[in-house]
Amino acid sequence: MNLYLMRHAIAAEPDENTEDNLRSLTEKGRKKLGKIAHNLEKLEIEIDNIITSPYLRARQTADVVAHVLGIKQKRVFESEFLTPLGFADKLVEEINAREAVANLLIVGHEPFLSQLIGMLIAGDAGLNINMQKAGLCKLSMDQLAYGRCATLEWLLTPEQLIAI
Repeated sequence: MNLYLMRHAIAAEPDENTEDNLRSLTEKGRKKLGKIAHNLEKLEIEIDNIITSPYLRARQTADVVAHVLGIKQKRVFESEFLTPLGFADKLVEEINAREAVANLLIVGHEPFLSQLIGMLIAGDAGLNINMQKAGLCKLSMDQLAYGRCATLEWLLTPEQLIAI
């Protein structure tokens, strides 16, 4: 299985009038993400399903990627375990309970994504990994499990994804 992990694109700054889960992507974030999503086609990345955080900025990121890559909305799912302080073990259980796919994209937040990557490649959620907004990571594995099960194939910054 190829597991792709993407942090949401640039979102509005937190403010006292907007709940964190309702912060939207900025126009700059949408434009940058659009370029990145189109370049994913150049990399010939195939995605079967997308699992996204229910937070608005992550859902918007997942929707842009799905649209550009031609992924039907019925293949985009939300998971309550993908919040910024989510539950990696529960997410792994949820993924394994779904129909098996060869290529899965997860769209979420920091610090959760870095902790998940650390757990899957080294069995250590405290591994120091920096996922930038709209950055993308590729892991490969035979079987997804909570713990060391994956190989880090690559971790690309948004700037690298735009330059492709």
